[in-house]
Parts: sequence; C-alpha cells; structure tokens
Amino acid sequence: MKYTVSIEIALPRENVVQLLADPAHLPKWLRGLVLHEPLSGEHGQLGTKSRVVMQMGQRKIECTETITRREPEDLREIPKASVVHFDREIVGEGMWSAVRDRLTAAGPETTLWESENEYRFSGILMKLVGLLMPGAFRKQSQQHMKDFKAFAEQGRDVREATD
Repeated sequence: MKYTVSIEIALPRENVVQLLADPAHLPKWLRGLVLHEPLSGEHGQLGTKSRVVMQMGQRKIECTETITRREPEDLREIPKASVVHFDREIVGEGMWSAVRDRLTAAGPETTLWESENEYRFSGILMKLVGLLMPGAFRKQSQQHMKDFKAFAEQGRDVREATD
C-alpha cells in the first residue's frame, strides 16, 4: 500500500525543520506517542535506530525506526533552493513501513511538507487490516501532519486536546 499526504505550514522552512528535528517536541504533536528512544546513534541522525511505542486506543504498538536519509545533514544552514529529506523505515510485528518526508519552501514564510508512505504487511491479521482499512493509515498520517501544523503555528499540544 502506498499513498502521499501533504500540508502547508505557515512558517519558514528552517523553523519547521528545527521543530520536526527536535525530539523534545515529539510528544507535543505526535498523537499517541508513549516512547521514542534511540537504541543506537543520536536522535534523527542517519543510521540511528530507535524504539518507538505508540498507544492506539487500547492497544500499544512497538516498532523499531531507522533513519535512512537525512539531507542536508547539517540543518542549521540549509541552502535556499534545496529540499530537506527525512526518510525512515519502521518495522513492527506484521508490518514494514517506509516514510519519505520532503520539506520545501513554498514561499518566504510557508513550508510544504509532503510525506510519501509505503506499507507492507505479513501475517494474516495485519494483511487483513491493510486490506480492509487502508484509509485508516492515510487518515492517521494526515492527523499527525495537522497536529504538527497546529503545534508549529499555534503552540497547540495534543496532550492537552479534548477530541
């Protein structure tokens, strides 16, 4: 299963990239995050493996995330015309996923975040979930992007949400 979602954020690309790259901000916008801890390497750096635990309703899901691409490597001085890439591979029970995020300057004060998502399932239960509920994955990806936008633009923290 593959899909792409995108959102415009009313902040310069450099600001968006810094917010996304800072692990201290993850719980503020990544709905359901219980734990995100590096197992090897430094958070967000190429090759880093992290243990990720998400709460989805009554169920906890544990995965291993590996950073497979980060360009440019130094996020402090990003060339104006370049595209920022954050790619990761996520492996959990019955599931493999690749997420390829691209951040481009849509204007001097606006950033376009595009996220290409690919899922592969193994095991009968996960194959059924992928077959019967493909829209749920897209919807969740879009929700994460909306939550990040609200955090970046307005300081809204998903842990304080009532919805």
